[in-house]
Amino acid sequence: MAAGDPLRRSTYVSALPEIHLASGDARAPAALLSNGSVVQRLNPAECDGWDAMLLAHPGHSFFQSAAWAKVLQDSYGYTPGYFALTEAGQLRALLPMMEVNSWLTGRRGISLPFTDDCAPLSFDFASFQQLIEAAKRWGQARNWKYLEVRGGRQLFPGALASHSFFAHELKLVNDEPYLLARLDSAVRRAIRKAEKLGVTVEVAQSLEALRLFYSLHCQTRKKHGLPPQPFRFFRNIHRHVLSRQNGMVVLARLQERVVAAGVYFHFGARAIYKYGASNEACQDLRGNNLVMWEAIKWYARHGFETLHFGRTSAASEGLRRFKLGWGVRERRIDYVRYDLRQRSFVSGKDGAFGWYNRLFHVLPVGLSRLVGAVLYRHVA
Repeated sequence: MAAGDPLRRSTYVSALPEIHLASGDARAPAALLSNGSVVQRLNPAECDGWDAMLLAHPGHSFFQSAAWAKVLQDSYGYTPGYFALTEAGQLRALLPMMEVNSWLTGRRGISLPFTDDCAPLSFDFASFQQLIEAAKRWGQARNWKYLEVRGGRQLFPGALASHSFFAHELKLVNDEPYLLARLDSAVRRAIRKAEKLGVTVEVAQSLEALRLFYSLHCQTRKKHGLPPQPFRFFRNIHRHVLSRQNGMVVLARLQERVVAAGVYFHFGARAIYKYGASNEACQDLRGNNLVMWEAIKWYARHGFETLHFGRTSAASEGLRRFKLGWGVRERRIDYVRYDLRQRSFVSGKDGAFGWYNRLFHVLPVGLSRLVGAVLYRHVA
């Protein structure tokens, strides 16, 4: 794995079209503003120079990158329409949006599907207002039920949170003893136990590594009473993310048996822990702890600045405790949902919990995979 590739910084190449939509289309939010800024609706999967422009904005994240747009578009057929405000070739504000068009759950705009934390980018409130108004007009013309933004509630004065989660982020430094000292004593003991028992760790980017993770992922989802996402989703993660040096799989093994695994993404100098899975029968080996510790060390050695631990439901107290043990900073992620028919912000429900958890807990993995392959594109 080349150390320099994930950290390569590129200067912005002005390759984005001035107006992406025909100016005669009354629904088009693209417009030239009085200050010379341009509001556009763009597909990052089709824009040369997108990632370079995104990296120039201090608030950038992996989930706003072209790679994640391609994963969502290729896996589920969602339509990317990222509302961007540019000025003199620079990105001033961004509201990434995917249209989810489902006969089962309706048509709506999500920023972004299957994304933990995707706050809009903006240097100032006025710039963002241009984008959210454009998104509302577009959504009304497209007959969306609502638009949902996953993070950045401070940009919506007076809006209630539709869902709330915990976020945990670790500041990285290339100093292993310092990072180890910041861990809770229980976490340090778990790492030492795994190493003493002979658990080894491998960092990989291959499709085979992702298959090994997916096998554990299916078991873990069954334990939590949820269907796994279809493997085509992970195949697209390999195609657009791992094979492009923007992510990795960390596998923990006891001899030849994989006992725990994690999937990580990175972009610029920031990394995120996206998926974790383990063999429940091997919990005493503490493979999950060794996977996370190896990822922390790897990212610190390669010059990354932060590791985001993903979102955590308020109901998942065990997962929250696990993440708090790594010396992280905790904050809230608030989602907002604007109902385009009521013209107001509304609350929602955490879809990870319900009567169906009992069903998927007992359903055979093969059947659960079939259900997941059908349902996930509808739930977004």
